[in-house]
Formats: sequence, C-alpha cells, structure tokens
Amino acid sequence: MTIVFSSDHAGYSLRESLVEHAKTAGYETIAVGAPSEDAYDYPDAADEAAKLVLSGTAHFGVFVCGTGIGICIRANRYKGIRGAPCTSVEMAELAREHNDANVLCLGARITPAGLAVEIMDAFLAAPASEVDRHKRRVAKLDGNV
Repeated sequence: MTIVFSSDHAGYSLRESLVEHAKTAGYETIAVGAPSEDAYDYPDAADEAAKLVLSGTAHFGVFVCGTGIGICIRANRYKGIRGAPCTSVEMAELAREHNDANVLCLGARITPAGLAVEIMDAFLAAPASEVDRHKRRVAKLDGNV
C-alpha cells in the first residue's frame, strides 16, 4: 500500500516522523509539500497530494498542517477526497469505518507526535464499513446520488 504524506511548513517535522514510521511498518511512501520548515502554503501541499490519491498513485493520504483544519478544508474541495481531521484514535477509526475517509488530516501544533502515530496506525488499519447505511452516506458525500 502506498501512502502520500503532505504538509506545509508547520507540519513538516511531524510529517517526516510519520513517513519514517510508515516506512518501518512496511508502507510505500511519497512525501510532497514543504521541503523544510520555511514558509509553505497548506493549500499547495493539499493540492499536490490530493491529485496523487485521486489518480490512484497513493491509496491514502496523511496531510499535516498546524491544526489539520486548513489542509483538510482544501483537500475536501476535490470530489472523491474524504479528508478527516482527527485528534484521537477513535475519531480515526470511525472516519474510516463510517465515512470511508481516504485522507487523514493532523495538526502538528495540536497533536503530540506519539499520539499522531497511534492515530495514523488506527486510520490505516480500520476497514470501511460494508453496512448499507454507511455506503449510502458515503455516496452522498461524493455526490453520487
């Protein structure tokens, strides 16, 4: 499985830690967005990575900015991206199970690195629900109704 990681400058350090953890766990990784902690706009980081998820180059995305909110708002402008800003393991599991989220959004200023790893692991491990009501709602999110 391939995961694209993206961040602005505020999320750069956390993104790099998450990439290393994902590699150790056996995932293929792609890193885009900020090349350092120098100023980098989160909409640009989201754009780069969303295109890789939508093209099928990456199965999932992990997007990081200061709060996880701005990068998530931008990512969700793309039809077919279901980004979820998560601050707990339970949120990550439910985002996958109930919403078939394909992009995890994290806030480097909000979520400690250790918890961010736990959240990412839970997100990647949780399956999307096959329950009809959840599938129907996801179809509505994608505008397929």
